Amino acid sequence: MDILIVEDEPQIAQLIQLTLEREGFSCHQCHDGLKALQVVQEQQPDLIVLDLMLPGLDGLEVCARIRQKPGSKDPYILMLTARGEEIDRVIGLSTGADDYLVKPFSPRELAARVRALLRRSLRQAGQHHIYRTQHFTVDVDQRTASRQLSPNQSEALDLTTLEFNLLTTFVSNLGRVWNRTQLIDKLWGDNFFGDERVVDTHVARLRKKIEPDPTNPTFIKTVVGVGYKFEDSSS
Repeated sequence: MDILIVEDEPQIAQLIQLTLEREGFSCHQCHDGLKALQVVQEQQPDLIVLDLMLPGLDGLEVCARIRQKPGSKDPYILMLTARGEEIDRVIGLSTGADDYLVKPFSPRELAARVRALLRRSLRQAGQHHIYRTQHFTVDVDQRTASRQLSPNQSEALDLTTLEFNLLTTFVSNLGRVWNRTQLIDKLWGDNFFGDERVVDTHVARLRKKIEPDPTNPTFIKTVVGVGYKFEDSSS
C-alpha cells in the first residue's frame, strides 16, 4: 500500500513516515498543496495523510480538488490539523476527508487510523457483486454507480470512496434501519476515532448527489431518533 504524506513541517513528516514504514507501508513526502496534487496524479497513492495548514493550497482545497477529479484510485484521506474545534472537523470531513486526527497525536493512534482505513479497502476488494434497485445500479467490482433517470436514460454518479461504500451499504440492505454506530462499524471498522455525527455529514453529501430534492429525500430516509434507511424497490 502506498501512502503520500503532505506535511510542511519536516520533523512531523519524518515522524509520520517512520511510523508508517514500521507498519510495512511505502511512503512518500511532499510539503505543499500544489505539489501534492501533482504527486497524487502521478503516483496514485492508496491513502493520503494530509495536513490542513499548508503553503500554497491548504489541505481543505487539496482535499476538495482530489475528490472533484479522482484518478484511477480514489484515495482515502486522513486529515491532520493542530486545531481541535468541532467546526474544523466538520469542514474537513465535508470536503471529502475520510477521517480526522488532531495534533499532537501519538504514533500508535496514527498507525491505528491508517490501518483501519486500509482494511476497509482490502475487505471491499474481495467483493464481486452488482446491486440493482429500481433507480440504482452499483457495481462493487468495477466501483461504479449509476442512477436511472428514465426507462432509457441513466447517469453515472461521481462519488467519493466513502460515498460509494455508503451507497453500497444502503442498496444491499434495502429497508434496513441503520444507526450511526452500525454505519461507522460498517464503513470505518473497529478503530474509528471521532464524533458519530460524521455519519450525518456523509449522508448529506450523498443525498446531494443522488436525491432529486436533497431537502426532501426520496431514497435515504431519516428515521427519527434512530438513524437512516434506504427505500427503493428492487429491480
